[in-house]
Amino acid sequence: MLFPFHTGDTPISPTGNGAEDQQTPLQIGDRLYFCTPHNNVIVVDADSGKQIWKHEINAQSQVWNRCRGLAYFDSTQALVQPMVAGSSPVTPASLPVDANCRRRALMNTIDARLVAIDADSGELCEGFGNHGFVNLKEGLGAADDSKYQLTSAPTLAGTTVVVGGRVADNVQTDMPGGVLRGFDVVTGKMRWAFDPGHDDPNTRLQPGQTCARSTPNSWAPMSYDPAMNTVFIPMGSSSVDLWGANRTPLDHKYATSILALDATTGKEKWVYQTVHNDLWDFDVPMQPSLIDFPGKDGSTKPAVVFGTKSGQIFVLDRLTGKPLTQVEERPVKKGKIPSEQYPQTQPFSVGMPTIGAETLKESDMWGATPFDQLMCRISFKSMRYDGLFTVPDTDVSLSFPGSLGGMNWGSLSTDPNSHVIFVNDMRLGLWVRMVPQKADSGPASNGGEAVNTGMGAVPLKGTPYAVNKNRFMSPLGIPCQKPPFGTLSAVDLKTQKVLWQVPVGTVQDTGPFGIKMRMKMPIGMPTLGGTLATRGGLVFIAGTQDYYLRAFDSATGKEVWKARLPVGSQGGPMSYLSPKTGKQYVLISAGGARQSPDRGDYVIAYALNR
Repeated sequence: MLFPFHTGDTPISPTGNGAEDQQTPLQIGDRLYFCTPHNNVIVVDADSGKQIWKHEINAQSQVWNRCRGLAYFDSTQALVQPMVAGSSPVTPASLPVDANCRRRALMNTIDARLVAIDADSGELCEGFGNHGFVNLKEGLGAADDSKYQLTSAPTLAGTTVVVGGRVADNVQTDMPGGVLRGFDVVTGKMRWAFDPGHDDPNTRLQPGQTCARSTPNSWAPMSYDPAMNTVFIPMGSSSVDLWGANRTPLDHKYATSILALDATTGKEKWVYQTVHNDLWDFDVPMQPSLIDFPGKDGSTKPAVVFGTKSGQIFVLDRLTGKPLTQVEERPVKKGKIPSEQYPQTQPFSVGMPTIGAETLKESDMWGATPFDQLMCRISFKSMRYDGLFTVPDTDVSLSFPGSLGGMNWGSLSTDPNSHVIFVNDMRLGLWVRMVPQKADSGPASNGGEAVNTGMGAVPLKGTPYAVNKNRFMSPLGIPCQKPPFGTLSAVDLKTQKVLWQVPVGTVQDTGPFGIKMRMKMPIGMPTLGGTLATRGGLVFIAGTQDYYLRAFDSATGKEVWKARLPVGSQGGPMSYLSPKTGKQYVLISAGGARQSPDRGDYVIAYALNR
């Protein structure tokens, strides 16, 4: 271990509504940049971990306090212009020689602001927006922090800063919209907006107008290809998530999709949908990874690859959005909710492996004791279950995997030399029941994670239903289906087959009724947080329920190293080379695992060579 650093911002939420540390730190030169759950920014020396500066924002929100990362812009560097024919040029950006913030860090906040901070001094960039801040609620209409906020990093696309926004799940039909916006990285002025609720999504608002309400939104990280000057945006569903009788044709077009936009103009290039009329909260939860997809003849094609909460992996042509591996539209069963817009089919990505979304059978029910297993079997038999796309209805139905996934926001990692991707997943079923109610009976929920933890019937305000849902667990609080409950898999893009799959995580730091079992059995626990693949043939992951950072052999899946963390982690590992010493380090942020009460404020670096 090189150093542990304490950020001073331990993710603790008195409301139980999602204070978590999910950051992936950023390295620029000999400095490391951190953000904290309340949007404080800290810069330390990359070799010693000594603090250089700290800017405290201390943003507050009723729910979902977290920061997943920062963006960085250096005005002294030459602009990279696109090379693909037909791409829009990147708009130049310049600053006076004596201006501050020639190098700047950019961050989205949980109270819906975009902030620019001088990367050298930690001072606010006065010429950006209003004294360093852009109000991202402007033009949205009613949008308090429990309904609209930003948790993922902004995306620097040339000289345009692209942002989405998290719209809370399962609250009410009248919610802020999911408008996407691009801002000038120097001035903070809005260059474009893409409103998925308008036939012309780039239409400028007139005085007094607001963006369309309750439209599909993008809460997860995005990705950018400078060769095309294109930003690739993972989209979620429209409000409310589990009822879609009021959805519009535009909702059906953009929800639960990947959307490619021109970074300079905000104009649509293509959109590809992964779920039709999403009634499961199967948002596309991660940034697409940019790869060169290998063909049978040895050639490669620019592509994006990404995983979904439904456990499927899609590979799309980067230029056109067309699938490069086989996708089948398969018939699915409908429900009986009046006026619901049930689709005839759903897309199944059969040309790539499905990870952790197999159709369950009664024989898959499992328990820590015979009684536990019996109760899970009884529960399974009592629910309606039609496989992956089991629609919610007024009876009790099973959704597997549930709304957490499958795969989630931590994203895939890739080895471009061997054309292999690395996928981590969780396998947590969810039982759901739609409860008839008067359309405006009861208060709306506050949009926090507690809605998923057995709160009884939570009103979906503006609809004729409340929703009652919880994890499909045994009486001892263990997932009802057989383990593993989370794995790490390697997928060969040349053959589209799983090379290896291993359970990841033990029950050492978790157990029934919150009692730690202290057992190092590699049962495979739900993962939340991404992986890191290195050229040296290692895959790092820390987003397990036990408190370890692990390294696996990328060729075999064998665990070759692990380090005990003081608390669990939901962060993404990152690696950097010291420009001073040439040493390589792996860095992880550890603030606490999702299902653990243990919390901390650690950022820890490990040396790979000496």
